[in-house]
Order: sequence, then C-alpha cells, then structure tokens
Amino acid sequence: MSSTSAVNSLLSSTATTTPAIDISSILAASAGQSTPGIDVTSAVTAAIYADNAPERLWQSDQTTLSSQTSALTSIQTATEAIQTDMQTMNSLTGPFAARTVTSSNTNDLTATAATGTVSGTHTVVVNSLATTAGWYSDLETSPTANLPTSSFTLTTSGGASVTFQTGSGTTGDNLTDLAKAINSATTSSGASLGINATVVSDSTGSRLAIVANAPGAANDFSVSEPYTSWTAPQMTSSETLGANSISLTINGTPVTVATTSGESYADLATAINNLPANTTTGTDPSTGLPTTTTSAYVTATATTDSSGNTNLTIASTDGTTPFSINEPSATDTTFAFTQAAQGADASVTVDGVPAHYSSNAVTGAISGVTLNLLGAAPGSQINLTVAPDASQISTAINQFVTDYNTALGLVTSQFTDSNSTDSSGNTTNTQGPLAEDPTIVDLQSTLEQALDYVYKPASAAAATTTVSMLSDLGINADKDTGILSVNSATLDNAITNNPADVQNFFEGSALNGFANSMYNTLNTFTSPANGAFKVDLSSIASTNSELTTQINEFETGYIATQQTILTAEFSEAEIALQQLPTEMAQINAELGLTPTGNSNG
Repeated sequence: MSSTSAVNSLLSSTATTTPAIDISSILAASAGQSTPGIDVTSAVTAAIYADNAPERLWQSDQTTLSSQTSALTSIQTATEAIQTDMQTMNSLTGPFAARTVTSSNTNDLTATAATGTVSGTHTVVVNSLATTAGWYSDLETSPTANLPTSSFTLTTSGGASVTFQTGSGTTGDNLTDLAKAINSATTSSGASLGINATVVSDSTGSRLAIVANAPGAANDFSVSEPYTSWTAPQMTSSETLGANSISLTINGTPVTVATTSGESYADLATAINNLPANTTTGTDPSTGLPTTTTSAYVTATATTDSSGNTNLTIASTDGTTPFSINEPSATDTTFAFTQAAQGADASVTVDGVPAHYSSNAVTGAISGVTLNLLGAAPGSQINLTVAPDASQISTAINQFVTDYNTALGLVTSQFTDSNSTDSSGNTTNTQGPLAEDPTIVDLQSTLEQALDYVYKPASAAAATTTVSMLSDLGINADKDTGILSVNSATLDNAITNNPADVQNFFEGSALNGFANSMYNTLNTFTSPANGAFKVDLSSIASTNSELTTQINEFETGYIATQQTILTAEFSEAEIALQQLPTEMAQINAELGLTPTGNSNG
C-alpha cells in the first residue's frame, strides 16, 4: 500500500473517533511541505475514550451502588443501636434493676447494693469497727543495728506458734533480717502465719512492725518473750497499778490477769499465784500406768524495799521451764514488743439484730447490700434506703431518644431535596441515594408508628398506671420532623415518684412491654438471617459484582484488542505521513513540476 493509500485508509476508518489527527498536517505533507506528524499516543487515547463510553456508564452505576451501600450501612447501624437500647432496658440486670443506697450518716456508714436488690429502708448501728492486730518492737538505732540476744514467740489465734531468735549470729541479727525471717516463716503444718513484718524508721530510730494480713478476731495474734524469770518495772511508794491486764502463756495456754485501778504489786502477785495449776500427764516407769502431776507453773513475788518501793518478780516454779508474757522486759538485755492493736471483729446491729463480722466491708447482713463501716457510733441508728438508680434509668431512656433521632434523621435525609449548579448555570435537583429504596420508605413509617405503643396492665390488680405512653415520660415527637424531645422535669418526676410504672411501661409484666415491641418491630429490618437490610445489601453487592465482571470482560475482550489495532494503524499512518513529502517531490520532479514554494516568477 502506498503512503497516500495508507493515510486515506486510516482517515476512512477513524475520522469519527480520532480528533487527535491534524488534517492540515496531512494536506501540507501532500503538498510537499514538512509536517510534525501524528501523535500516535494521543490519537489512540482519544479513540479508546470514545470506545469506553459504555464502561463509564457502568462505573457511574457502581459509584451510585457504593453510595447506597454506605448510606444503608449507616442506617442499619443506627437502627441496631435502638435495638441495643431496647435490649438493655428489657433486661433483668439492666438499668431498672440497678440500685442506689443512701445513708443518713455517711461519716460512719456507706453501702452499695447489687442489681435487683429489694428496695426498702433498714436501720444499722455501728457499735465498733473491725480492727487489725498489730505489734511493734523496741526502738533500735537503725534497721541494720545488731539486736540483743533474745527470743520471742508469735502465736496465732488458732494456737499455732513460731519462735524467733535474735542476736548471736542468728537470722534475727537486725530488724531487716528479722522481718525477712518472719515473712518467710510457716507453722509446723506448713501454713502461713497470716502476718506481714516491715521495718518502720523515723528520726528517732527504727522499729519492727508486725501486722495481720486481715482484720478480725480470727486473724489476731500475740507476740511474747519466753522467760524463766521476769521483773516488772519498780513502783514507788506513791504509785499504784491502773486498770489494765497482763497476759501470760502458761503451758501453751494464754491466761489474762486483769488489774483494777489502785491495786499494788502484792495484789497482782496474789492473782497470778491463784491461777489454775499446771497439769502434766505422763507414764509411771515402774508400772506403765498413766500419771498426772499437778504443780504451780509460775510463782509471783512482790517485795518492798526500805524506801517503800515495790517490785514484782514472776518466775518458773522449777526455774528452768520458760513462760511468755506480753509486757516488755524491764531490762535492756532482751528484744521486746508492744501490742499496737488487738484483732477484733466489727460489731453491728442490723434491723435490731446484733451481729459480728471480721471485716469492715460487711456482706450478708442485708441481702444484696454491702455495708462499708467507716466509724463507730454506739447507740446511734443510721438509716439506709435502697432504691432504684434513677440516674441509670434516666441515662438509658435519654440514650434511646438520641439513637432514635439519629436513625430517623438518616432515613429522612434520603428524601431531602438537594440543589446543585454546574459551571454553565444549570441547576440539578437530587435526593439521597436511597430515596427510591422501598426498605427505607418502610423503615421511616415503622419508626414513626412504633412510638404509638400504649401499655396496658396485664392484671386487674395493676389496672391503673401513671405511665402508659411515651408522652407520660415527657417524650414527644415533633409534628413536622418526627424528631423526639425530652422534658427532663416530667421524666425525672416519673422516675422518682413512680419508678415501678416506668419499669412496667418498658418491661411489661413479663419483659413484653414497649422495649420488646420496639425491638421486634425493628428486627424485620435488622435480622441477620433475612432482614430487609441484609437482603438489600446482598442485592447491591451482587449487582456491583456483576458490573465489575462486565467491566473486566469489556476491558480484556474489547478495549485491549482495539488499543492494539489502533496503535498499529496510527503508527503505520505516521510512517506514511513522514514519507509523503519525499514521494511528492519525486513525482513533481518526474513531471517537471516546480513546487509552488520554490517559484521565482
């Protein structure tokens, strides 16, 4: 094919789809003038663009489908939020079952109530608080100062005991070592002592503090030093004993000797000497029969010197068997302890019934209620009132109103006109992508009609109610937009004064009230099995998938082939166009013609 024929053929086949071809360049070339040629890429692009017209329509359809999917998903989420609100309010453990407890004396007593606790008023008297047992040691210069050689015994309320040595290169060389030894110690059965030892230091020195891990009498413990002889601090002739007590551990059994104000050491010695005798059992080696020996375990002696000062000495009867006493030694050669607090149970009176508890967080005194004992006020009644939690109920109802308005707003926006003007001044009126979707039309009607629910008591005994419709709660719909508003004063009044009626409206007699009605009504749209949203979204996804397949097949089956053909044809035309001036010059020369541009006439 000659160059002229190639150009003519190309013009004939592409003239309607290739605006990138410069016809003037072809005419100039045919007259023997130079030409920049054909832009093959631009020419092919222009031709393919024209061929892509159907694909652009399909892509536009996909854009619409994407907008529909986004809008429908948002509406589905908003509708499901309403259902979640309904499930929350229609639950036996929801906001209507929440309880608050008010106390007439929050300085001494506060309380919390579990979900569903029966409402009512109770009286509580806090006679005494539970205390945690604690002891502290004599003052030492520092945590690492060497301790004197001594020993002491920790005895739990259950009778288990462990003895610790101090000084003389033992694990109790200093307070730090001793604390570690106590914290790692166990009873003979391997059980924990239930205590914790720490070193407390201040500007005066350091002490060892031993505290029970929990309060109450069951966690009480004692610290005593074993002696064969113990001497009390000397009293002058003008001094007497105060009201107090001294505890001796005799034959493994703690014995307390009480003193009254004004007593002397002689009185105390008499009381100690009158303690029950120590009984020892054994076997007679000659007969093999069991024997019982009764003897005084300790002996107390009170003496008075020439100045009238009195002394008290307690000693083992046999001079060798140790005993324990809870009073610090009068000498400086032992390591002693002072009791900081005795482990004791809390004493309370609940609705007239006395009770004791090992903790200041009391459960079981009132069913479903936990009492937090903060201070003792013997004889002073504290009123506790258990009632529905108005705050949680109000929050739940207001959340429903908010979520309802969100869903209705998204639905209504689909039918709202929107005007847009292009660069030529043309105005287009459009609505939301789901304006013609029957599901959305149906949902709008369903949401509005669901508000017409009227509660009717199930039994004659509950034939009257102050709350039978949403308006009784101060919830009303705007007559134009359908958007809900809440009169907070009306709502708060209903919740405070008629909580049972508010609960019955939402829950009904058997979880079949407004909440259940609204949930089931919306379930026709939200059901994951065959709800309207699922059907709609599946249909949109299917259509979008079909368009994607159609576009891909069009691209591979037609556009790619056209691009190859057009590229080849335009390339051939370009070559022919570049060769045309040379061929025309040859023809002119053969015919003896002089190109117009070279004439001298």
